[in-house]
Amino acid sequence: MYGLIGKMKATAGQRDALIDVLLQDVGAMPGCLNYIVARDPKDADAIWISEVWDNADNHRASLSLPQVRAAIERAKPMIASFQAHFETEPVGGHGLTAAR
Repeated sequence: MYGLIGKMKATAGQRDALIDVLLQDVGAMPGCLNYIVARDPKDADAIWISEVWDNADNHRASLSLPQVRAAIERAKPMIASFQAHFETEPVGGHGLTAAR
């Protein structure tokens, strides 16, 4: 499995609008096992995104999907910066069956 955890900052006052864009059409990404968008409770403009994919190739391929490209274009004006980006190798957990 392939995982990503990232933090981004929305432009001031745009966090909820950015979250709405990030959550549209998330169920139509082949190979995506888990996609979570969360507010940072200590920063009114920060968002954390956690993803689990069956493999890195499907994650890369998702960036070419029409609905993902459209969401990226809608989100760009609302993104102030990307603050953290971590790749992980998920092995399982509650709600996620380990691929062995």
